[in-house]
Amino acid sequence: MDLSHVMFTLYPYAKSLHIMAVLSWMAGLFYLPRLFVYHVEQAVNVQDTVPIFLQMEEKLLRVIMRPAMYVSWAAGLFIVLTPGIVDWTYLWPWTKGVSVIAMTWFHHWLLFRHRDFKEGRNRLTGRQFRLMNEVPTVLMAVIVVSVIFKF
Repeated sequence: MDLSHVMFTLYPYAKSLHIMAVLSWMAGLFYLPRLFVYHVEQAVNVQDTVPIFLQMEEKLLRVIMRPAMYVSWAAGLFIVLTPGIVDWTYLWPWTKGVSVIAMTWFHHWLLFRHRDFKEGRNRLTGRQFRLMNEVPTVLMAVIVVSVIFKF
């Protein structure tokens, strides 16, 4: 049995794993900015940190979001490398790819905002975090439309 046949046989498993990991990652990407909103609004001044929020944010990042992002990427790359699955002559794999890279950038942006909270350096307001909370929604819409319509 050649490698491409093995990859094609494993494809449904990789796709299932990819979908589950993406759902977990997206849940964190939606929830963490909302936690930041609550964190900011509970702080008395800019340098304040609220310990319970720091703990919730840290666990969300470390226990759910980071592993989910890694599994999403690994399973996604397996899918992309499976022969016959992705036709790169279409636009959709490129729009999805750029959106996934942007989603990964947003994940790291959130990580740096968490570090700002830990170090008492947060300068963003609840309103700014509410606006940033829309970023994963827009990226998710682009990804879903790209994959479903395959334009």
